[in-house]
Amino acid sequence: MASTWTGCSDPLVTIFLSPPDVGPLEREYVLRALDSGWIAPVGPDLDAFERDLATLTGWPGAVAVSSGTAGLHLALLASGVQPGDDVIVSTFTFAASANAVVHAGATPVFVDSDASTWQLSPRLLSEALDEARRHNRLPRAVMVVDLYGQCADYDAIVPLCHRLGVTVIEDAAEAIGSTYGGRPAGALGDIGVFSFNGNKIVTTSGGGMVLTPDPAVAARVRHLATQARMPAVHYEHEEVGFNYRMSNVLAALGRAQLARLPELIGRRLAVNQRYAERFADRAGITLMPVAPHGTWNGWLTCVVFDDAQRRDAALHALPARDIESRPLWKPMHQQPVYRGHARWLNGVSDDLFARGLCLPSGSALTADQVDVIADVVLASVT
Repeated sequence: MASTWTGCSDPLVTIFLSPPDVGPLEREYVLRALDSGWIAPVGPDLDAFERDLATLTGWPGAVAVSSGTAGLHLALLASGVQPGDDVIVSTFTFAASANAVVHAGATPVFVDSDASTWQLSPRLLSEALDEARRHNRLPRAVMVVDLYGQCADYDAIVPLCHRLGVTVIEDAAEAIGSTYGGRPAGALGDIGVFSFNGNKIVTTSGGGMVLTPDPAVAARVRHLATQARMPAVHYEHEEVGFNYRMSNVLAALGRAQLARLPELIGRRLAVNQRYAERFADRAGITLMPVAPHGTWNGWLTCVVFDDAQRRDAALHALPARDIESRPLWKPMHQQPVYRGHARWLNGVSDDLFARGLCLPSGSALTADQVDVIADVVLASVT
């Protein structure tokens, strides 16, 4: 596929990291929703989008919400997380993962990555859980992040947690369409969450989805997401809820995007393959390792340089050509807001942050554009 993949777009326009890829099908779905009159945050497209995600993951409970962060917050609450609890979180992630823990009143404890996959390290997680057990302070949950579209090693992680009665929350924000051992991302722990932010493969401009195998848990999440309103003619509330539901119009956009998911993934994988071909003969530039235990959706192509100076050279050269790039995630334990939080580290995420770079990976990129990006990177490190 990669050897014959071409494009005719101008390679010299501004190239963004991961822009939305929308077209006639999305326009058709959104206009149909508008014409139907279902503009409020309920409607047939919202119901259908939830059914579509239930079908994709094989889990009957799917609740569409306003953002992935809102989904994580609700997943934590539905898992029984309470103020004062500890929640173990991958340190190599976007801030939303840890922020959702704080929104729930709990305290994040950070665990580093495995060098061979960049995902949460089962070995460090085991050490953190054993230490917590010895101090009689087990976390209420472990939030495992499927980093850059790949799935963590759930066959190693889930048993560690379940033997101690700890819930596994899968932050699959970046991983829709990926698999682990033949099972779909989003359905690999006890409860999962997708993000449909504007930079994700499937976007609703902003939105998320909570996924659960238990319809009762889904009903609880849906209740909390709709201001915890009780079934009464008047507005009756017995607890504090949230305005977290997705709108019907945005769900229509998501349905069109989801219908194109195989195409969107295929294009991103083609982008990644072309980068791999361009960097194959250049020492000192390696792509993110792809673990053998599943399939990857190609969300972002990430590269690591042999030293930080070369990474910085590429990082500064790309904007001069109107090309957006970004360092790999700054680990949560390095973030000022989480200074002093407990952490279990092995240096992997610190090193990746210092030497790693995300390159433009959108599904609408052409072969010519990828070549321009690769040329700038290669010229900057010679």
